[in-house]
Amino acid sequence: MLRLLMSLAARLPLVILHALGALLGWAMYGLSPTYRRLLRGNLEAAGFRDPATRHAAIASAGRLLAELPAVWLRPRAEVSALVLRIDGMQHVDAARAAGKGIVFLTPHLGCFEITAKIAADQFPITVLYRAPKLAWLQPLIEKGRGEDNLRLARADLSGVRQLLAALLRGEAVGMLPDQVPGVGEGEWVEFFGKPAYTMTLAAKLAARPASTCLLAYGERLPGGAGYVLHIRALPAAGPGESEIRRINRALEALIRECPGQYLWGYNRYKRPKDAAQAEVRPM
Repeated sequence: MLRLLMSLAARLPLVILHALGALLGWAMYGLSPTYRRLLRGNLEAAGFRDPATRHAAIASAGRLLAELPAVWLRPRAEVSALVLRIDGMQHVDAARAAGKGIVFLTPHLGCFEITAKIAADQFPITVLYRAPKLAWLQPLIEKGRGEDNLRLARADLSGVRQLLAALLRGEAVGMLPDQVPGVGEGEWVEFFGKPAYTMTLAAKLAARPASTCLLAYGERLPGGAGYVLHIRALPAAGPGESEIRRINRALEALIRECPGQYLWGYNRYKRPKDAAQAEVRPM
């Protein structure tokens, strides 16, 4: 039934999906005090206290869900046509010309689901993902995310091996670097001024000399016009700065470009079960 509903929704114009998504976002915000408190608290902690950014973030969370049928289930050519421009493609071209593998870090910003789809139009990419808690969602996710040039790697040891093998072949890999990792897979590092349990894998892959680390996100354009894919180079590390903090700082700068489209309702600062208490790693 869910697959049928999503197939029907995929046929709707993007402008309608985004309009419905905005209503959904406000419904989630109004009906859940916990979600409302989390979203407002994360925004304020990051310094975004203006109502305009908060309102945009509320609507954006709903648009993220509403656009999934179009991104996951439309024919590949139609999905590619949704991206009107790619900003920063020169970073990708330079890495590929040098024969390097590419580590794409895509935070929960804008339409992050479309970034790997667009990359797969041009070269193979392996994307790390966590299996859903609801097993019946697994086939839908595999259908929506996986395709010829886009391979999925589970967030376990076998998945890490897949990522390393792809990089050794000079291919691309992708992951959500602001996703809270499991116990033993992260360290407490500052993110917008607060300790956040942060994955170490992204930093380890980014530090490989044979790889280039890039940041990417798909900005939603007004009126359902489509998306602009932004690609940024990872900035140089500051004096004495750890590789993990370097990535978090880069993510902060990326989010400040488009704060109304970040998923502020995500519980970024939660402590995984059995993880040690927050002890922020020095710069």
